[in-house]
Amino acid sequence: MRQLRSAQVTQGVERAPARSLFYAMGYTKEELDRPLIGVVSAHSEIVPGHFNLDKITEAVKAGVRMAGGTPIMIPAIGVCDGIAMGHAGMKYSLASRELIADSVETMTMAHALDGLVLVPNCDKIVPGMVMAAVRMNIPAVVCSGGAMMPGLVDNEEVSLSKMFEAVGARKANIIDDAKLFEYETNTCPGCGSCAGMYTANSMNCLCEAVGIALPGNGTLPNVSSGRMQLAKHAGMAIMELVERDIKARDIINTRSIYNAVACDMALGCSSNSVLHLLAIANEAGVDLNMDIFNEISAKVPNLCHLAPAGSTHISDLNRAGGIPAVQAELAKNGLLDLDAMTATGKTLGENIKGAYVKDYDLIRPIDHPYSETGGIAVLWGNIAEDGCVVKRSAVDPEMLCHTGPARVFDSEEDAIATIYAGGIHPGDVVVIRYEGPKGGPGMREMLNPTSALAGMKLDKCVALITDGRFSGASRGASIGHVSPEAAAGGTFGLLQEGDIIEIDIPNHKVNAQVSEEEFAARRAAYVAPAPKVTTGWLSRYAKLVSSANTGAVMK
Repeated sequence: MRQLRSAQVTQGVERAPARSLFYAMGYTKEELDRPLIGVVSAHSEIVPGHFNLDKITEAVKAGVRMAGGTPIMIPAIGVCDGIAMGHAGMKYSLASRELIADSVETMTMAHALDGLVLVPNCDKIVPGMVMAAVRMNIPAVVCSGGAMMPGLVDNEEVSLSKMFEAVGARKANIIDDAKLFEYETNTCPGCGSCAGMYTANSMNCLCEAVGIALPGNGTLPNVSSGRMQLAKHAGMAIMELVERDIKARDIINTRSIYNAVACDMALGCSSNSVLHLLAIANEAGVDLNMDIFNEISAKVPNLCHLAPAGSTHISDLNRAGGIPAVQAELAKNGLLDLDAMTATGKTLGENIKGAYVKDYDLIRPIDHPYSETGGIAVLWGNIAEDGCVVKRSAVDPEMLCHTGPARVFDSEEDAIATIYAGGIHPGDVVVIRYEGPKGGPGMREMLNPTSALAGMKLDKCVALITDGRFSGASRGASIGHVSPEAAAGGTFGLLQEGDIIEIDIPNHKVNAQVSEEEFAARRAAYVAPAPKVTTGWLSRYAKLVSSANTGAVMK
């Protein structure tokens, strides 16, 4: 065994005071002579995806002990985006990613832990933990809590996106209160990360794709015995990584991040995955930018249409062979670097040897994809000079190109009030600004507006563009991450009601039919609005956070 980091707190005469504090908690000398493994658990009683992480954590600890280590549980916070959605609470969601990364770093470095098993499950918690592991560059394995099973309404499988869309349907009197209540009580049948290819499951799948999680991490259902077995194996795996001194950056580097982007395109992940992969790459010292997403998308076909793009869910993807099956299809066309190291201690090629698609209705064959290009597209234009992002696979074909008048709102609240009041009409382009990383602050997700439009049957004739973000549960021509954001002086803040917006997703363009001279005149007369938040840590976040096109990381 190599020299352990934990020797700084467990070995030698000088460390007797530290050992005495371990003994105060019931640790034994034998335990302190073994590698100390932090098991970072986001368990809480406010997030459905985290509600059962206490059980996953105990299974991980059992695996660590079986392999000769000493597991030490340390906590992490987590925001439930579904509960925070549509009010000021959502300002804290993306920003919490930085708190999580910083707190994991703090606990690990302060106590000289030898390795980490990261036990998250939901949106910002997964990338936050991974960012910390890569920043510190110590051995680490991700073991997520697993996906929720889909619910059932009218004999149709449903997940959270349908619940939000039901609100729009109720506002439009398409359904009544009784049907809305049926959705409320049947959409989410148990704990786990919400059942579709939303941001949480996107990141759990991409942890597997990038190699920091074991095969099965992205798709094994929360309720399955396989999830508990995976947790035990994760505990065993970290011990091998510590023994072999395989660190986070040995796994997460340029080759593996490009592998993750390729899987992102094949799976049709949440547009938030762009934001988080950029942030992880930043910590890993990898040069990843918005252009690279389009370059990889041009080569990698979209093979999956899970909710909200289609009617299938993560449990279906698991049944069809999971991420290894998707990777096996991509490998047929040489679209992955199979020599990339993974948390199993083996290469990606070794991991997927023998993997195959068990149901080509759920994972399309590489020569018969849903589309020849990937599930995410980056657009540029005179209102998004540094780019913006759309989940192309969830856009109806007739909305891939759209031209219409801007309906301009300076907050999500103003937009949703107009949508609920029936004030948005076919052909409109809803513009929501001052919701970016600085302007929000916190870059709120816009699931309420997009779902209301879908529930009102307007998703095939109305586009929405924002410097905020969209939930992975959003569908339709929902374009987010506009950079530079309005609050940072972006041209997006100069749009006026009625300006004609041209969206051309196949050609990666989004422009306003406004001349440079007119924009210059508007800029000369522009008066910046007052900050929305001036107290608390969000005000510090607003001053330090970078643009969405660089991952909205703290600078």
